[in-house]
Amino acid sequence: MNKPTPSDAWLAEEAEDPALIRAKIVSETARISWLELQKFYAAGSVISVAAELDLIDVAFAFSRDDKQQVAQWLQNAQVVRTSEQQAQQWYQQQAELWAVVISPWVLVQDKPLPQQLN
Repeated sequence: MNKPTPSDAWLAEEAEDPALIRAKIVSETARISWLELQKFYAAGSVISVAAELDLIDVAFAFSRDDKQQVAQWLQNAQVVRTSEQQAQQWYQQQAELWAVVISPWVLVQDKPLPQQLN
């Protein structure tokens, strides 16, 4: 007799599917006011992502613990802990940033919204 499979066994398989991980990251990425992110900055959890990078790609690399890729971005200063100077500037501007949580980090990117077509 076959052993019954738990009804949620498929969750473990899908949790490793890169396409599903990316979709989850996309669904959890949003614009948020810097004022709402300050408590995370104070805890040392905010990581700034350079505008030329794709925030989803960076979040995916963090989620997969891709040490080699993250190290390259760190070396190129494309991914850095948010500086006090940057935090102050965003506070003064009341900036709204793209953000996604990849625990324990909050990845943020100062990138304007795409222009809407008329």
